[in-house]
Amino acid sequence: MPRTPMPDARDRILDAAADLFDRYGVHAVGMRQIIDELGCGKQLLYREFAGKDALVVAYLQRCTEDWDRTLAGALAAASTPEEQLVELIRAVQKMTPGTRGCSLRNTHAEFPDPDHPAHRVSLEHFKAVREQLRDLARRTSAPHPDRLGDRIMLIIDGLYANGAVLGETGAAAEAVDFARDVIRAETVPAPR
Repeated sequence: MPRTPMPDARDRILDAAADLFDRYGVHAVGMRQIIDELGCGKQLLYREFAGKDALVVAYLQRCTEDWDRTLAGALAAASTPEEQLVELIRAVQKMTPGTRGCSLRNTHAEFPDPDHPAHRVSLEHFKAVREQLRDLARRTSAPHPDRLGDRIMLIIDGLYANGAVLGETGAAAEAVDFARDVIRAETVPAPR
């Protein structure tokens, strides 16, 4: 008699894969390792995901959804676009210590082929993030809002790099104050 698959099998597989990918990197983790970690059969894994590329794409899509929740939380935590940008930096600052950095950035680096689906998903994510930050910056009084959005993105990039390596004791501890300084400098009208 065939086993009845568990209704949450896809999520459980994705949880196990995400944990391994986040700890070791996508290329370092094989499908057998995911099967062993999860304790599931090979058929179940391949029923839910046609192959590793499909699993990696689902993992990256989940990471994108995590970003969207982080952004929504920052938007809800403050009433002005300037403070929403600061809250976003604060949220990222809290997430980075103890990680290997940003999962999407790491995976993008592991898949340099522009035709690979993982590369395409991560690239599209960063294009979307850049536009989200620019859009939020356009709601401020910044005379050059796209520049402000790009500078905020660079602070986020720095948080993922520095926070992952040096943790809470590194330069990432200054990110919120630095973001405030950048936002203040970018939103002050130029002298006439």
